[in-house]
Amino acid sequence: MIVVTLTSWLPKLHPPPCTPEQLALGQCIEANNSQIGVLFLGLGFLTIGSAGVRPCSIPFGVDQFDTTTEEGKKGINSFFNWYYTTFTLVLLITQTLVVYIQDSLSWKLGLAIPTLCMFCSIILFFVGKGVYVHVKAEGSIFSGIAQVLVAACKKRKVKLPSEERVDDVFYDPPLTGTSVLSKLPVTKQFRSLDKAAIIMEGELNPDGSRVNQWTLASIQQVEEVKCLARIFPIWAASILSLISMAQQQTYTVLQAMKMDRHLGHKFQIPPGSLTVISLITIALWIPFYDRFLVPILRKKTKNEAGISLLLRIGIGMVFSILSMVVAGFVEKFRRDSANSNPNPNPLGIAPMSVLWLAPQLILMGLCEAFTMVGQIEFFNRQFPEHMRSIGNSLFSCSFAGASYASSIIVSTVHHTTKTHSHQDWLTNDINAGRVDYFYYLIGGIAALNFIYFIYVSRRYQYRGVVEFQVQDKQPHNVELG
Repeated sequence: MIVVTLTSWLPKLHPPPCTPEQLALGQCIEANNSQIGVLFLGLGFLTIGSAGVRPCSIPFGVDQFDTTTEEGKKGINSFFNWYYTTFTLVLLITQTLVVYIQDSLSWKLGLAIPTLCMFCSIILFFVGKGVYVHVKAEGSIFSGIAQVLVAACKKRKVKLPSEERVDDVFYDPPLTGTSVLSKLPVTKQFRSLDKAAIIMEGELNPDGSRVNQWTLASIQQVEEVKCLARIFPIWAASILSLISMAQQQTYTVLQAMKMDRHLGHKFQIPPGSLTVISLITIALWIPFYDRFLVPILRKKTKNEAGISLLLRIGIGMVFSILSMVVAGFVEKFRRDSANSNPNPNPLGIAPMSVLWLAPQLILMGLCEAFTMVGQIEFFNRQFPEHMRSIGNSLFSCSFAGASYASSIIVSTVHHTTKTHSHQDWLTNDINAGRVDYFYYLIGGIAALNFIYFIYVSRRYQYRGVVEFQVQDKQPHNVELG
């Protein structure tokens, strides 16, 4: 944030100011390679920092709850909802107040404010160091995954036992650390991976430890890899479900720039701030859902979360499809209104209020409220406790994958819809393009993805866990979902 802020403060790190007249005549001086390089350096540091904070902040928050108590379990359920609510409120402030400061007052001040907030957050984080519950790190998860795959490959010709006891055939040592309270039961899916845990002659030391970790994996490691394999198809579906969200934020701004943005005689809504309608929807819906709907649903479904995680994600996908359909209808109406206006203006602004975009943004807000929070909770609950950071990194990678997929779709539409007789759907002048067709295309992709999601979710098996109770109580299997 310091480097990015300096690009606006130091004259040598940005091109000279450009007047609207110079911009219209194409006389503005562009940033040179050194200035672009410094900006990319700052953005690169931001990416590295985000990669450390985002995947770990939620698991660290979950670690503060005692999962052996009912209050702790309910607290975790609310934590996911309130985490995303807080995140949304922060976005609401940044996309209104901070954006206004950057556009209307000063980019220097607009970038200095989040830099100062980041500095304060670091201080606050270390002030609470003595209060936090710290879970000791237990080594690399990826090495354990690699050991299972290598061992299973080496033993691919070994036959699996039919009806044998786990203790007699598979390597199943006592668990330590955070894994002891959540031992995974042996499952029948992906049974070929079980070969990695079959004990062969000479693979154990006299004390029961492994001679070579790359030839014999524990059955717990195998089940963790199975857990990852089961989640992967659901994760793939979540990537495509975010494409509509990414495109909505891009082309909604272009639509708003070609509509009447006045509220009263003087004030105009900034185009970039219009997406706060989605954020307001999220900020209102999630607390209502958490405090009122979940207790009612919990009594009917006997599910701690109210409804199953996959059902919650699926509902969000439906809202995503509806949002794209509504966006297509509104854009067609806006485009026709702008092109048929008897007194056209040089800017091509349609004589209709920008609040016509509110329905699609409200639907997208409901999509986020169901899909995003559902995915956060799904990845955290379906991964073993010591793999939660991987689960949250998958959630962050979903956004990255959606951005890449979105770029591919946009590039494909640009090249395939442009002909000699007319411009492509996504031309710079949206009044001459067909953004409504593009919305329908994204909605169609979302619908196909929803069908795929139904297919994989109906075959998904929620993670089971063997919880060891204290005071010599017998362990029992429970299902997390």
